Amino acid sequence: MTHAPDITRPPKDLIDALSGIGAATVSGTLGHMGFRNPHMVGPVAQNHGKSIVGPALTLQFMPQRPDLFTEGEYADPETQLHRHVLYHAQEGDVVVVDARGDMSSGVFGDMMSTYFKGRGGAGIVIDGCMRDRPNVEKLDLPLWLRGWTPNYHVQTSIYPNAVNVPIACGGVTVIPGDIIVADDDGVVV
Repeated sequence: MTHAPDITRPPKDLIDALSGIGAATVSGTLGHMGFRNPHMVGPVAQNHGKSIVGPALTLQFMPQRPDLFTEGEYADPETQLHRHVLYHAQEGDVVVVDARGDMSSGVFGDMMSTYFKGRGGAGIVIDGCMRDRPNVEKLDLPLWLRGWTPNYHVQTSIYPNAVNVPIACGGVTVIPGDIIVADDDGVVV
């Protein structure tokens, strides 16, 4: 496992310039520029009417293997990489998670989401699930997910492997610092 390296965030004026433009327009424009399939397939808006534009912080999950990951590693919260991605969040950041499309593992719940929102995080995109839906929904934090589950991630078959590395989320490559545009139409990188 690795700790989170710093990322290069795009200039704020670029983020501001994109803030009024919808995901469909951005996707179409990128397509005309030669970027094929810049939209994610899988994560869908969980709270309609929300839109975000911000730099990506990434979290990569991998299938569990007993020689690479043991439950004992999670005895110390400071070794939990799903926390590290949130520790590095700055105002306006978007956490993007490659959870491998896993539908049985909740990557974050209400406590981690509350922490992220308190740091000024713009939203979360997960190619997988979250947990604690009733409390998370009260936060009104913009979310794009595949769904919800009562399980936490190491309870099932995946574990957090790396923070702020290139990932694939919803079939799209996401590099830390990439600009994420998301609304009811979906998520575009």
